[in-house]
Amino acid sequence: MEQHRTRPTQHGRYGPRGEGPPLPPQARRAEDGGAAHPVRPSRPARPARVPRRRPAPPRAAARRLPNPRLTGLGSGLFCGLVMLVLGLLTGTLFGSSPTVYGVLFLPVCALTALWARDGDLLIAPVVVPIAFAVGLVPVADLGSGTLEGLMGMVTGLATQAGWLYGGTLAAGVIVLVRRVRRVRMVNRRTARSRPRP
Repeated sequence: MEQHRTRPTQHGRYGPRGEGPPLPPQARRAEDGGAAHPVRPSRPARPARVPRRRPAPPRAAARRLPNPRLTGLGSGLFCGLVMLVLGLLTGTLFGSSPTVYGVLFLPVCALTALWARDGDLLIAPVVVPIAFAVGLVPVADLGSGTLEGLMGMVTGLATQAGWLYGGTLAAGVIVLVRRVRRVRMVNRRTARSRPRP
């Protein structure tokens, strides 16, 4: 006997009416006439990315030298006080040697010219000779009287004129170089800011 294989009629993949996949409850309400609000899957909020600052290497930080910016008054006070302290140390440790005092005067002149701010650059060569005279008081042979002290100061300035002029010249050259660089930088910024034709 032959047996007929009966297969159920395939009306559709998901149902007898060839409907699509089963709908969510919100969509069924829409079919029934109710208002449907599409529901979007909630995504977790991503935290804002904060740029990480890379810390400076310890070697580079250790190599950095102090770079203060002194006003005109600050430059005069710095140079005068440092030279007075160096004069006292020279008179105590080196027997009031004018040569040692003159050698120590040169780096103080350079630092005063380097640390003066841009608006007060021209004051550095002015305060340097005054500071040299202030620091020369403990080094020079002032004697016992006022006249002898004045003559000792004049003699000290005359004999140490080479150090005095050398330090003042060094401060002047540093100030001039800084001034030229500053003017060039301002000119470059001005040229960049101008509109090109």
